[in-house]
Amino acid sequence: MSYEINIPDVLAEVTAAFQRYDAALVSNDVAVLDELFFKHPVTLRFGVTENLYGYDAIAAFRSGRSPAGLARRIFNTVITTYGRDFGTANTEFQRDGSDKTGRQSHTWLRTPDGWRIVAAHVSLLEQPKG
Repeated sequence: MSYEINIPDVLAEVTAAFQRYDAALVSNDVAVLDELFFKHPVTLRFGVTENLYGYDAIAAFRSGRSPAGLARRIFNTVITTYGRDFGTANTEFQRDGSDKTGRQSHTWLRTPDGWRIVAAHVSLLEQPKG
């Protein structure tokens, strides 16, 4: 089986979905964040301090999360699409006032409702001790 990598219009769609997610994340727009996760029990999000299994757990986490300290700078973002219905988005970030580098990855799936995240992972890169 062969897939076309980064079909321009599909890449533009996933990039726009990722940018919409990032804007919603830093502004704590919970409605958009909830919308962009696939509403299914197998959707997952592994965070820095939590492992969330299923859309309901992810939505509950979002609704209870503090809106403080969400501003960040992203860099080294790589978005790749495979065929017309699947893509990944990976980025690094630094929160304002922090010297720690975070990493975020999304797996995106085209659904009848639009592009949705089916799996997400957020982690912090430990600084070398010295």
